[in-house]
Amino acid sequence: MKQNHHNYLPDQYKSTDDLKINHNYLKEQFSDSDEIFNEIKTLVRTGDFTLGKVVDEFEIEFSKVTKTKFCVGVGSGTDAIFLSLKALGIEDGDEIITSPYTFYATIGAIVTAGARPVFVDIGYDYNIDVKKIESAITSKTRAIIPVHWSGHLCNMEKINQIATKHNLLVVEDACHAINAERNKYRAGNFSNSACFSMHPLKNLNVWGDGGVIATNSENLYNKLLLYRNHGLINRDICEVFAYNSRLDSIQAIVGKNLLRRIDSITNSRINNANYFDKNLSKIPQITIPQRDKNFKQVFHLYIIRVEQRDELQKYLISNGIDAKIHYPLPMHLQPASKEYGYQEGDFPIAEEISKSIISLPVHEYISKNQQNEVIEKILKFYE
Repeated sequence: MKQNHHNYLPDQYKSTDDLKINHNYLKEQFSDSDEIFNEIKTLVRTGDFTLGKVVDEFEIEFSKVTKTKFCVGVGSGTDAIFLSLKALGIEDGDEIITSPYTFYATIGAIVTAGARPVFVDIGYDYNIDVKKIESAITSKTRAIIPVHWSGHLCNMEKINQIATKHNLLVVEDACHAINAERNKYRAGNFSNSACFSMHPLKNLNVWGDGGVIATNSENLYNKLLLYRNHGLINRDICEVFAYNSRLDSIQAIVGKNLLRRIDSITNSRINNANYFDKNLSKIPQITIPQRDKNFKQVFHLYIIRVEQRDELQKYLISNGIDAKIHYPLPMHLQPASKEYGYQEGDFPIAEEISKSIISLPVHEYISKNQQNEVIEKILKFYE
Protein backbone atom coordinates (compact mmCIF):
# COMPACT_ATOMS: atom_id res chain seq x y z
CA MET A 1 0.00 0.00 0.00
CA LYS A 2 1.30 3.44 -0.90
CA GLN A 3 2.13 5.51 2.17
CA ASN A 4 0.09 8.68 2.51
CA HIS A 5 2.33 11.58 3.52
CA HIS A 6 0.78 14.30 5.65
CA ASN A 7 3.79 16.56 6.21
CA TYR A 8 2.84 19.81 4.50
CA LEU A 9 6.11 21.59 5.30
CA PRO A 10 8.35 20.36 2.44
CA ASP A 11 5.92 21.75 -0.15
CA GLN A 12 5.63 24.96 1.85
CA TYR A 13 9.42 25.40 1.93
CA LYS A 14 9.70 24.62 -1.77
CA SER A 15 7.10 27.28 -2.62
CA THR A 16 9.33 30.07 -1.32
CA ASP A 17 12.78 28.70 -2.26
CA ASP A 18 12.99 30.63 -5.52
CA LEU A 19 11.99 34.03 -4.11
CA LYS A 20 14.98 36.36 -4.33
CA ILE A 21 14.07 38.33 -1.17
CA ASN A 22 13.12 35.70 1.36
CA HIS A 23 12.07 35.42 5.00
CA ASN A 24 14.29 32.34 5.21
CA TYR A 25 17.93 33.32 5.72
CA LEU A 26 19.32 30.08 7.18
CA LYS A 27 21.53 29.23 4.20
CA GLU A 28 23.35 32.54 4.63
CA GLN A 29 23.46 32.33 8.41
CA PHE A 30 25.07 28.90 8.43
CA SER A 31 27.08 29.13 5.22
CA ASP A 32 30.29 28.92 7.28
CA SER A 33 29.61 26.33 9.96
CA ASP A 34 33.04 24.72 10.34
CA GLU A 35 33.31 25.69 14.00
CA ILE A 36 29.90 24.19 14.78
CA PHE A 37 30.71 20.97 12.92
CA ASN A 38 34.06 20.66 14.69
CA GLU A 39 32.34 20.99 18.07
CA ILE A 40 29.73 18.41 17.02
CA LYS A 41 32.53 16.01 16.00
CA THR A 42 33.99 16.35 19.49
CA LEU A 43 30.55 15.71 20.96
CA VAL A 44 30.10 12.60 18.83
CA ARG A 45 33.36 11.18 20.19
CA THR A 46 32.16 11.70 23.77
CA GLY A 47 28.62 10.42 23.17
CA ASP A 48 27.36 13.23 25.43
CA PHE A 49 24.13 13.69 23.45
CA THR A 50 21.47 14.09 26.15
CA LEU A 51 21.65 16.91 28.71
CA GLY A 52 25.39 17.06 28.21
CA LYS A 53 27.88 19.49 29.66
CA VAL A 54 27.37 21.89 26.76
CA VAL A 55 23.71 22.31 27.78
CA ASP A 56 24.87 23.63 31.17
CA GLU A 57 27.27 25.99 29.40
CA PHE A 58 24.57 27.23 27.07
CA GLU A 59 22.14 27.87 29.95
CA ILE A 60 24.75 29.96 31.78
CA GLU A 61 25.42 32.01 28.64
CA PHE A 62 21.70 32.47 28.01
CA SER A 63 21.24 33.72 31.58
CA LYS A 64 23.83 36.41 30.93
CA VAL A 65 21.93 37.58 27.84
CA THR A 66 18.53 37.67 29.58
CA LYS A 67 20.08 39.01 32.82
CA THR A 68 18.12 36.43 34.80
CA LYS A 69 19.43 34.17 37.57
CA PHE A 70 18.48 30.83 36.04
CA CYS A 71 17.79 29.30 32.64
CA VAL A 72 16.60 25.81 31.70
CA GLY A 73 17.00 24.43 28.17
CA VAL A 74 13.98 22.46 26.93
CA GLY A 75 12.70 20.87 23.74
CA SER A 76 10.87 23.88 22.25
CA GLY A 77 9.31 27.24 23.02
CA THR A 78 5.96 25.47 23.28
CA ASP A 79 7.37 23.12 25.90
CA ALA A 80 8.81 26.13 27.72
CA ILE A 81 5.29 27.51 28.21
CA PHE A 82 3.76 24.11 29.01
CA LEU A 83 6.42 23.15 31.56
CA SER A 84 6.26 26.58 33.19
CA LEU A 85 2.53 26.19 33.72
CA LYS A 86 2.85 22.66 35.10
CA ALA A 87 5.73 23.58 37.41
CA LEU A 88 3.76 26.58 38.68
CA GLY A 89 0.89 24.30 39.64
CA ILE A 90 -1.66 24.98 36.91
CA GLU A 91 -4.42 22.38 37.15
CA ASP A 92 -7.34 21.15 35.08
CA GLY A 93 -10.07 23.78 34.86
CA ASP A 94 -7.87 26.75 35.67
CA GLU A 95 -8.26 29.80 33.44
CA ILE A 96 -5.36 31.67 31.86
CA ILE A 97 -5.74 35.09 30.29
CA THR A 98 -3.86 35.71 27.07
CA SER A 99 -3.99 37.33 23.64
CA PRO A 100 -5.99 36.03 20.66
CA TYR A 101 -3.30 37.46 18.35
CA THR A 102 -0.48 34.98 18.79
CA PHE A 103 0.95 31.77 17.38
CA TYR A 104 -0.98 28.56 17.97
CA ALA A 105 1.67 27.30 20.42
CA THR A 106 0.68 29.77 23.13
CA ILE A 107 -2.85 28.41 23.27
CA GLY A 108 -1.78 24.83 22.67
CA ALA A 109 0.48 24.95 25.72
CA ILE A 110 -2.34 26.34 27.88
CA VAL A 111 -4.81 23.68 26.75
CA THR A 112 -2.42 20.73 27.01
CA ALA A 113 -1.53 21.90 30.53
CA GLY A 114 -5.22 21.36 31.36
CA ALA A 115 -6.27 25.00 31.52
CA ARG A 116 -8.80 27.08 29.59
CA PRO A 117 -7.61 30.04 27.49
CA VAL A 118 -9.48 33.27 28.17
CA PHE A 119 -8.82 35.85 25.49
CA VAL A 120 -8.49 39.61 25.88
CA ASP A 121 -8.38 41.90 22.85
CA ILE A 122 -5.18 43.62 21.76
CA GLY A 123 -4.23 47.21 21.09
CA TYR A 124 -2.80 48.66 17.90
CA ASP A 125 0.68 47.77 19.15
CA TYR A 126 -0.41 44.12 18.54
CA ASN A 127 -0.06 43.29 22.27
CA ILE A 128 -2.69 42.50 24.89
CA ASP A 129 -4.71 45.55 25.95
CA VAL A 130 -3.98 45.87 29.67
CA LYS A 131 -7.10 48.00 30.21
CA LYS A 132 -9.26 44.99 29.37
CA ILE A 133 -7.58 42.33 31.50
CA GLU A 134 -9.35 42.86 34.82
CA SER A 135 -12.80 42.44 33.33
CA ALA A 136 -11.79 38.95 32.17
CA ILE A 137 -10.69 37.76 35.62
CA THR A 138 -12.91 35.20 37.36
CA SER A 139 -12.61 33.01 40.43
CA LYS A 140 -10.94 30.39 38.21
CA THR A 141 -8.24 32.68 36.81
CA ARG A 142 -4.77 31.54 37.82
CA ALA A 143 -2.37 33.24 35.43
CA ILE A 144 -1.74 35.79 32.69
CA ILE A 145 0.38 34.98 29.65
CA PRO A 146 1.31 38.21 27.86
CA VAL A 147 2.76 37.66 24.38
CA HIS A 148 5.61 39.98 23.38
CA TRP A 149 4.52 40.00 19.76
CA SER A 150 7.30 40.44 17.19
CA GLY A 151 9.72 41.29 20.01
CA HIS A 152 7.78 44.30 21.35
CA LEU A 153 7.37 43.97 25.11
CA CYS A 154 3.91 44.26 26.65
CA ASN A 155 3.06 46.77 29.38
CA MET A 156 4.50 44.52 32.06
CA GLU A 157 4.35 47.11 34.83
CA LYS A 158 0.57 47.27 34.56
CA ILE A 159 0.21 43.52 34.05
CA ASN A 160 2.20 42.83 37.20
CA GLN A 161 0.11 45.33 39.16
CA ILE A 162 -3.01 43.45 38.10
CA ALA A 163 -1.41 40.09 38.88
CA THR A 164 -0.37 41.20 42.36
CA LYS A 165 -3.81 42.63 43.10
CA HIS A 166 -5.56 39.40 42.10
CA ASN A 167 -2.86 36.94 43.25
CA LEU A 168 -2.14 35.66 39.73
CA LEU A 169 0.91 34.11 38.15
CA VAL A 170 2.61 35.73 35.15
CA VAL A 171 4.37 33.73 32.42
CA GLU A 172 5.92 35.74 29.60
CA ASP A 173 5.58 34.31 26.11
CA ALA A 174 8.90 35.78 25.05
CA CYS A 175 9.38 33.43 22.11
CA HIS A 176 9.88 36.46 19.82
CA ALA A 177 11.73 38.58 22.32
CA ILE A 178 15.29 37.56 23.12
CA ASN A 179 17.27 40.77 23.83
CA ALA A 180 14.08 42.87 23.87
CA GLU A 181 13.90 45.57 26.56
CA ARG A 182 11.32 47.75 28.24
CA ASN A 183 12.69 50.68 30.25
CA LYS A 184 16.09 48.90 30.14
CA TYR A 185 14.74 45.66 31.68
CA ARG A 186 15.05 42.62 29.45
CA ALA A 187 12.39 40.08 28.62
CA GLY A 188 12.56 37.44 31.29
CA ASN A 189 12.61 39.77 34.28
CA PHE A 190 8.92 40.68 34.50
CA SER A 191 7.36 37.38 35.54
CA ASN A 192 7.45 34.06 37.36
CA SER A 193 9.01 32.62 34.22
CA ALA A 194 9.69 33.65 30.64
CA CYS A 195 9.63 31.33 27.65
CA PHE A 196 11.92 31.62 24.63
CA SER A 197 11.89 29.72 21.34
CA MET A 198 14.90 28.76 19.23
CA HIS A 199 12.92 27.54 16.24
CA PRO A 200 15.04 27.91 13.08
CA LEU A 201 13.51 31.26 12.08
CA LYS A 202 13.69 32.93 15.49
CA ASN A 203 16.30 35.64 16.14
CA LEU A 204 18.37 33.07 18.04
CA ASN A 205 17.93 29.73 16.33
CA VAL A 206 19.16 26.17 16.29
CA TRP A 207 19.09 23.30 13.80
CA GLY A 208 15.63 22.10 14.74
CA ASP A 209 13.47 22.82 17.75
CA GLY A 210 14.70 24.17 21.06
CA GLY A 211 13.48 26.37 23.88
CA VAL A 212 14.60 28.05 27.08
CA ILE A 213 12.83 29.00 30.30
CA ALA A 214 14.26 31.95 32.23
CA THR A 215 13.38 32.66 35.85
CA ASN A 216 14.68 34.47 38.91
CA SER A 217 13.09 31.93 41.26
CA GLU A 218 15.43 29.22 42.53
CA ASN A 219 12.45 27.13 43.67
CA LEU A 220 10.87 27.20 40.22
CA TYR A 221 14.24 26.54 38.60
CA ASN A 222 14.70 23.38 40.64
CA LYS A 223 11.20 22.19 39.73
CA LEU A 224 11.84 22.81 36.04
CA LEU A 225 15.03 20.74 36.14
CA LEU A 226 12.88 17.86 37.35
CA TYR A 227 9.95 18.46 35.01
CA ARG A 228 12.04 18.49 31.82
CA ASN A 229 13.76 15.17 32.62
CA HIS A 230 11.16 12.65 33.84
CA GLY A 231 11.32 14.00 37.41
CA LEU A 232 14.71 12.37 37.99
CA ILE A 233 17.10 13.65 40.65
CA ASN A 234 19.66 11.05 39.55
CA ARG A 235 19.77 7.91 37.44
CA ASP A 236 17.90 5.79 40.00
CA ILE A 237 15.55 8.12 41.88
CA CYS A 238 12.40 9.73 40.44
CA GLU A 239 11.03 12.47 42.67
CA VAL A 240 7.93 13.18 40.57
CA PHE A 241 6.63 11.56 37.39
CA ALA A 242 7.08 14.21 34.74
CA TYR A 243 8.01 14.87 31.11
CA ASN A 244 10.77 14.43 28.56
CA SER A 245 11.67 17.81 27.10
CA ARG A 246 15.43 18.14 27.09
CA LEU A 247 17.49 20.52 24.99
CA ASP A 248 19.76 18.28 22.94
CA SER A 249 23.50 18.78 23.29
CA ILE A 250 23.86 19.28 19.52
CA GLN A 251 21.30 22.10 19.62
CA ALA A 252 23.08 23.66 22.60
CA ILE A 253 26.26 23.80 20.51
CA VAL A 254 24.44 25.64 17.74
CA GLY A 255 22.74 27.95 20.25
CA LYS A 256 26.06 28.84 21.92
CA ASN A 257 27.50 29.74 18.54
CA LEU A 258 24.59 32.07 17.78
CA LEU A 259 24.60 33.63 21.26
CA ARG A 260 28.01 35.15 20.46
CA ARG A 261 26.35 37.03 17.60
CA ILE A 262 23.02 37.91 19.22
CA ASP A 263 23.83 41.60 19.73
CA SER A 264 24.87 41.97 16.09
CA ILE A 265 21.76 40.08 14.95
CA THR A 266 19.54 42.29 17.11
CA ASN A 267 21.10 45.55 15.96
CA SER A 268 20.86 44.55 12.28
CA ARG A 269 17.15 43.78 12.61
CA ILE A 270 16.49 47.05 14.43
CA ASN A 271 18.37 49.04 11.78
CA ASN A 272 16.54 47.27 8.96
CA ALA A 273 13.18 47.90 10.62
CA ASN A 274 14.01 51.57 11.15
CA TYR A 275 14.89 51.89 7.45
CA PHE A 276 11.58 50.35 6.44
CA ASP A 277 9.73 52.60 8.93
CA LYS A 278 11.37 55.72 7.55
CA ASN A 279 10.47 54.96 3.96
CA LEU A 280 7.17 53.13 4.26
CA SER A 281 5.69 55.72 6.63
CA LYS A 282 5.50 58.08 3.64
CA ILE A 283 2.94 55.83 1.94
CA PRO A 284 -0.61 56.80 3.01
CA GLN A 285 -1.98 53.28 2.52
CA ILE A 286 0.41 51.90 5.17
CA THR A 287 0.06 52.12 8.96
CA ILE A 288 3.16 51.50 11.04
CA PRO A 289 2.61 50.78 14.74
CA GLN A 290 3.84 53.42 17.16
CA ARG A 291 7.42 52.84 18.27
CA ASP A 292 8.06 53.70 21.93
CA LYS A 293 11.55 55.10 22.56
CA ASN A 294 11.67 53.44 25.97
CA PHE A 295 11.38 50.02 24.29
CA LYS A 296 13.97 47.99 22.46
CA GLN A 297 11.91 46.02 19.96
CA VAL A 298 13.94 43.24 18.38
CA PHE A 299 11.78 42.54 15.30
CA HIS A 300 11.48 38.81 15.05
CA LEU A 301 8.85 39.95 12.56
CA TYR A 302 8.41 43.26 10.77
CA ILE A 303 4.64 43.69 10.61
CA ILE A 304 2.71 46.64 9.23
CA ARG A 305 -0.93 47.23 8.36
CA VAL A 306 -1.72 47.86 4.72
CA GLU A 307 -4.67 48.54 2.46
CA GLN A 308 -5.52 45.89 -0.16
CA ARG A 309 -3.44 43.42 1.82
CA ASP A 310 -4.18 40.26 -0.15
CA GLU A 311 -3.59 41.96 -3.48
CA LEU A 312 -0.33 43.50 -2.26
CA GLN A 313 0.90 40.15 -0.97
CA LYS A 314 0.25 38.47 -4.33
CA TYR A 315 1.95 41.35 -6.16
CA LEU A 316 5.07 41.18 -4.00
CA ILE A 317 5.34 37.40 -4.31
CA SER A 318 4.94 37.66 -8.09
CA ASN A 319 7.92 40.02 -8.00
CA GLY A 320 10.10 37.64 -6.01
CA ILE A 321 9.48 39.15 -2.56
CA ASP A 322 8.44 36.82 0.25
CA ALA A 323 5.54 38.66 1.88
CA LYS A 324 3.78 36.66 4.60
CA ILE A 325 0.78 37.03 6.89
CA HIS A 326 1.37 36.36 10.59
CA TYR A 327 -1.54 35.39 10.99
CA PRO A 328 -4.78 35.69 8.99
CA LEU A 329 -7.10 34.13 11.59
CA PRO A 330 -6.87 35.02 15.30
CA MET A 331 -6.90 32.26 17.88
CA HIS A 332 -10.50 32.69 19.07
CA LEU A 333 -11.76 31.98 15.52
CA GLN A 334 -9.62 28.89 14.91
CA PRO A 335 -11.54 25.59 14.60
CA ALA A 336 -9.71 24.35 17.70
CA SER A 337 -11.28 27.16 19.76
CA LYS A 338 -14.87 26.26 18.87
CA GLU A 339 -15.49 24.61 22.23
CA TYR A 340 -14.80 27.90 24.05
CA GLY A 341 -17.77 29.64 22.48
CA TYR A 342 -16.09 32.68 20.97
CA GLN A 343 -17.58 34.33 17.91
CA GLU A 344 -16.55 36.77 15.22
CA GLY A 345 -16.74 40.28 16.64
CA ASP A 346 -15.68 39.31 20.16
CA PHE A 347 -12.21 40.85 19.75
CA PRO A 348 -12.57 43.46 17.03
CA ILE A 349 -9.06 44.89 17.04
CA ALA A 350 -7.42 41.47 16.77
CA GLU A 351 -9.78 40.67 13.91
CA GLU A 352 -9.18 44.00 12.18
CA ILE A 353 -5.42 43.64 12.44
CA SER A 354 -5.46 40.04 11.20
CA LYS A 355 -7.22 41.22 8.03
CA SER A 356 -4.72 43.99 7.28
CA ILE A 357 -1.25 42.96 8.48
CA ILE A 358 1.62 41.87 6.27
CA SER A 359 5.16 40.76 7.20
CA LEU A 360 8.25 41.80 5.24
CA PRO A 361 11.72 40.21 5.53
CA VAL A 362 13.79 42.13 8.10
CA HIS A 363 16.53 39.65 9.02
CA GLU A 364 20.21 40.50 9.25
CA TYR A 365 21.01 39.27 5.71
CA ILE A 366 18.66 41.53 3.78
CA SER A 367 20.68 44.23 2.00
CA LYS A 368 19.79 47.90 1.59
CA ASN A 369 19.42 47.28 -2.14
CA GLN A 370 16.92 44.53 -1.40
CA GLN A 371 15.06 46.74 1.06
CA ASN A 372 14.93 49.49 -1.55
CA GLU A 373 13.51 47.01 -4.04
CA VAL A 374 10.76 46.05 -1.56
CA ILE A 375 9.95 49.73 -0.97
CA GLU A 376 9.91 50.51 -4.70
CA LYS A 377 7.59 47.62 -5.47
CA ILE A 378 5.16 48.67 -2.72
CA LEU A 379 5.21 52.26 -4.06
CA LYS A 380 4.56 50.99 -7.56
CA PHE A 381 1.65 48.82 -6.35
CA TYR A 382 -0.13 51.75 -4.72
CA GLU A 383 0.58 54.13 -7.61
